[in-house]
Amino acid sequence: MPITLVNPSRLPEIDAYRQVSVATGSKLVFVAGQVAWDADGVTVGEGDLAAQVEQCYLNVATALAEVGASLDDVAKLNVHVVDWTPDKMPLLMEGITRAATKLGVTPTPPATLLGVAALDVPEHLVEIEATAVID
Repeated sequence: MPITLVNPSRLPEIDAYRQVSVATGSKLVFVAGQVAWDADGVTVGEGDLAAQVEQCYLNVATALAEVGASLDDVAKLNVHVVDWTPDKMPLLMEGITRAATKLGVTPTPPATLLGVAALDVPEHLVEIEATAVID
């Protein structure tokens, strides 16, 4: 596997992700920000952050699978949440957990969480982009 995830001993250990990833593969995969659209372009979970996070992760996994990669190959995630406040963290984690359960993975690459004013359409509450490395 081309990705090794690390929690340095002198940085805080975060349950949701690892602080560092080391990539040794030969191809970079950049997945555009995924929103909570199903295959027909219909928004899943309108008004439900956890459902939208779950769909975003499933969409990232679908995009990765198309090029022979998986969430295990992800070196970095960027998560953009509309009107972010810390009280939304349980919903974010619920969506991640539901997606991970469906996919049979534990997605813990380094991640950056960004609060944003808005996304492409008003119904979208979250957008997730990924960078992966494969052999």
